[in-house]
Amino acid sequence: MVLAIVFLAVFVLILLVGGSMRLVQQYQEGVVFRFGRLLPGVREPGLRFIIPFVDRMVKVSMRTVVLGIPAQGAITKDNVTLTVDAVVYFRVVDPVKAIIRVEDYPRAVLQVAQTSLRTVIGEFDLDTLLSDRKEINSELKSVIDAPTEQPWGLRIERVEVKDVTLPEGMKRSMSRQAEAERERRARVIAAEGEYQASSRLAEAAERMAGTPSALQLRLLQTVVDVAAEKNSTLVMPFPVELLRFFEKTSEQPAQVEASVAANGRQPVKAGA
Repeated sequence: MVLAIVFLAVFVLILLVGGSMRLVQQYQEGVVFRFGRLLPGVREPGLRFIIPFVDRMVKVSMRTVVLGIPAQGAITKDNVTLTVDAVVYFRVVDPVKAIIRVEDYPRAVLQVAQTSLRTVIGEFDLDTLLSDRKEINSELKSVIDAPTEQPWGLRIERVEVKDVTLPEGMKRSMSRQAEAERERRARVIAAEGEYQASSRLAEAAERMAGTPSALQLRLLQTVVDVAAEKNSTLVMPFPVELLRFFEKTSEQPAQVEASVAANGRQPVKAGA
């Protein structure tokens, strides 16, 4: 009988000791409640003891939590309907506030992030949303961090917009706009090249006009370039100066006839 009582006492003692031991991991902190009231301070990582059936310990993870925000329908400042999803990185900085002041703090952060995402998207136009993600991420971080850090003991480390889904009609319009912009740039560049080439050609023509032999050398150089291609047919450009020579020679008899007609005399033929 005595032996049974001893075994029972040892068993109860083991249960009490086992019930009083709590292991707090390195990435956790413990918050202890005694008869429902919060005990001051938090329990650091390690083996901690509490009073069985009297105290209750709640372990809070201090690691960064990655929380995905589901796709949210939003309207931009320039009245474009789109769908945006994001991801929030946050962690607990005050475990007491995270346990006492808010119920299920990950869900609370998710709800705040969803409403803040729609609000921030409505403050920017579509071009800013697509081109300046850093500004939008910074604005989202400040908007979500304001109602969570002081009252809930949470810190929003960063917020990233993952994807922006546009309607098909808007995608086609943007594609046509980008294509038109590329075509405009190509035409401007081609026109600028033609303008620069014409300016250089005009300068070259002025220099060659003062030195007729330069034009002949350029003609010979062109013939050499064409002959280097090993073509069976060689095209020789006709010199413009030769055409001008024929033009001048044809103009002289016409001027003589015009002057004779004006004086009322017949032209005298040579050898008459």
